[in-house]
Amino acid sequence: MRTLFDLDQKNYDECTHTYVRNSARSIIIKNGMIAMVHSLKYDYYKFPGGGIEKDESETDALIRETLEEAGLTIIPESIKEYGMVHRIQKSLDDETECFIQDNFYYICDTEEDISSQKLDDYESKERFTFEFVKPRDAIETNRKPDHGPKDPVMIEREAKVLEMLIEEGYFK
Repeated sequence: MRTLFDLDQKNYDECTHTYVRNSARSIIIKNGMIAMVHSLKYDYYKFPGGGIEKDESETDALIRETLEEAGLTIIPESIKEYGMVHRIQKSLDDETECFIQDNFYYICDTEEDISSQKLDDYESKERFTFEFVKPRDAIETNRKPDHGPKDPVMIEREAKVLEMLIEEGYFK
């Protein structure tokens, strides 16, 4: 899979250990709109998807996480690699820990029906909602200041991927 870009904060010189948590994220485009999960509490957008569990493939995580967060059922045959973003930085929770994450993005189609979300506790507390939005609106929202305690690097990652999709002509 091609590397889209690296997000290296270079702030981890004093870390003594690492924590790796890779993720799979879905890119679902319909009628010029992008499927996104919106945190109503902190007002930012993210691509549906999340952490890859132990012994789970990237595409299995993609399918599971997209169904949980967005209520969308991915059509497995439609899944196409888009690219990967490599992220490395000092943990926000532990000064001695280096956080490493490869975020794998896939373009895919979904079935028409939307089921209810099955959110984790933190996702419910953030009031995650599923929306189809104009990509430029999601970028603008993510680039506003003050998203509370949310990691600005993660929020900017999603804006940069959206910009790449626009530049590459995915939205007509």
